[in-house]
Amino acid sequence: MSETGALTDSGSEPEERVLEAALRPKNLDDFVGQARVRQQLSLVLEASKIRERTADHVLLSGPPGLGKTTLSMIIAAEMNAPLRISSGPAIQHAGDLAAILSSLSEGEVLFLDEIHRMSRPAEEMLYMAMEDFRVDIIVGKGAGATAIPLEIPPFTLVGATTRAGLLPGPLRDRFGFTGHLEFYSVAELELVLRRSAMMLSLSVNSAAFSQIASRSRGTPRIANRLLRRVRDWALVNRQETIDERAACAALDMYEVDERGLDRLDRAVLFALCSKFGGGPVGLSTLAIAVGEETETVETVAEPFLVREGLLGRTPRGRIATAAAWAHLGLSMPADAIFAGQGGIELDSESDD
Repeated sequence: MSETGALTDSGSEPEERVLEAALRPKNLDDFVGQARVRQQLSLVLEASKIRERTADHVLLSGPPGLGKTTLSMIIAAEMNAPLRISSGPAIQHAGDLAAILSSLSEGEVLFLDEIHRMSRPAEEMLYMAMEDFRVDIIVGKGAGATAIPLEIPPFTLVGATTRAGLLPGPLRDRFGFTGHLEFYSVAELELVLRRSAMMLSLSVNSAAFSQIASRSRGTPRIANRLLRRVRDWALVNRQETIDERAACAALDMYEVDERGLDRLDRAVLFALCSKFGGGPVGLSTLAIAVGEETETVETVAEPFLVREGLLGRTPRGRIATAAAWAHLGLSMPADAIFAGQGGIELDSESDD
């Protein structure tokens, strides 16, 4: 589970990554969902193979857990090339990037996760590497410094980001293909779950798949995590076939409700409605009310609640929508402020 203890957090811990790796599709034909991105990417890779050239640099953006890392592995597999994996936060100096680039082999795929968090000096070095397959190594300091050009073999950079808006324009423009991954439909998640259940040798009926998929926030990583927890429940309760009752019992035990809200999500909504009359209330005040850090509420709970139309963001603070009151089974006061399908989000939003 994530450090917040939530099964529905789309982040992943090391032990979770091992299990996820075993369930990852190995080629584009097995990859479920993202039909438009998959079709476009297939065309890019096939054209590169026909030309017998390395594939264009690829930028994949979208929320966590939708398959950006999996697609990078598929790109390497489709191009029959080795894969090097690193991340933006790990590259804090230009020298770190130079060491990685200088050790690449021809045609290798370099995957940089969270590329928007790379340091600015490393970004500027990456510009030349992506365009000219060359980097300049600075030796010495001051007036005596010398730039030594270093040729690097042609490679394919696959960058992944959850915040494409933070990428500088010159970096975005150097990617030959940009794909934005969308949240999955329940039907697509059921296909993901069926494939995972087959690989885990689980007997699961259609109603159980539907229950798990509908509570997975449109995210395959969360769907697979919930499937494993349902599997554990069935194993402990000696139930060979996972049916709807077993799936509901397991997910209820882990506090994931029929709409995909977990303990933190419901705590935020309940505090907003019961303690603050539906708002508006500042983010830090709301975080204190639920006993969590402000960043946890803002990055873990709030995006899903806003997307579901349960919480609104306004210049005066957070507010509960009519759907939030209904989901909690509470009566909305006549004077409560609500914002329809999510309210207005402004950068100048006040906190308290």
